[in-house]
Amino acid sequence: MTKSISAQGFSLKRDQADLIDAKLQRIAYADSLIVDLILRVKEDKKYYFDANINFRWGASAHVTSDDFDFAAAVNKLMDVLDVKIKKEKDKIQEKK
Repeated sequence: MTKSISAQGFSLKRDQADLIDAKLQRIAYADSLIVDLILRVKEDKKYYFDANINFRWGASAHVTSDDFDFAAAVNKLMDVLDVKIKKEKDKIQEKK
């Protein structure tokens, strides 16, 4: 899986980048299923997270989250991302 993380409107601090990397370990089980993960973070009073996932079988998914707290926004994104990946994985397994 190729990961691309970018910040818009602010500079991503080292501890914030480390938090994102640590949370992405939660979806490590899907490394072989995902071609790339593009994550954009925007700060405008709230933190807005926007992620695009491209799967090996050609499907893609888009998930978002936002919160006033950076860590809470990351956690919300990971919850949604985890569910989305599991749904896509189940769809593919049903077709086999």
